[in-house]
Amino acid sequence: MRKLLSVLGIGLASMATAQDTHQDGYYGKYETPSYTVQATLEGAEVRQYAPHLLAVVAVRGDRRGALNRGFRTLAGYIFGGNEQGASVSMTSPVTQKGADQSASSDIDDIWEVTFMMPTEFNRSTLPAPNNPAVRFVDVPERRMLVATFTGRATSSVLEDQTNRLRALAANQNLTLTGAPTFMFYDGPATLPNRRRNEVGFVID
Repeated sequence: MRKLLSVLGIGLASMATAQDTHQDGYYGKYETPSYTVQATLEGAEVRQYAPHLLAVVAVRGDRRGALNRGFRTLAGYIFGGNEQGASVSMTSPVTQKGADQSASSDIDDIWEVTFMMPTEFNRSTLPAPNNPAVRFVDVPERRMLVATFTGRATSSVLEDQTNRLRALAANQNLTLTGAPTFMFYDGPATLPNRRRNEVGFVID
């Protein structure tokens, strides 16, 4: 245990017991990126994510509008908007990340919206998108600091969660890299108190 905590660079005093349990890779009926929880501290998790493949679209605009437009573009791809007219299973979460490292509010920015591609596919077996804005990105194995919360994921809430993670990382001597990633697991029809939302940073 002490060796693990030393590797993570996390102090013992505020650290909960590290977990070795692998997640089952699903949220309800939807496949999710596979990860292991390495440690829990102050309501956040240090996760080790397995490699996975994303479909990505870049959209300029305010955060909420960009998320909606990006979702529609990617949904068009998986629901038959490809050269084979094939359906690709929906996964979870839908993620969003701004080009600006401080962008977590409704400012004009370039936002990347992503769907994970089901693990049954790789680059060579995925149908080619009809829309050239859709591209594929291989995400390598990586470690992330992630906060999970319920309710409405408004820009102000995302900003608060982002700032909380940055403060927590500074307190634990963790180096975060890049902009925050926002993760949305449920659709708007889900009651706010049952929605799962997350904010995460890659740990350098």
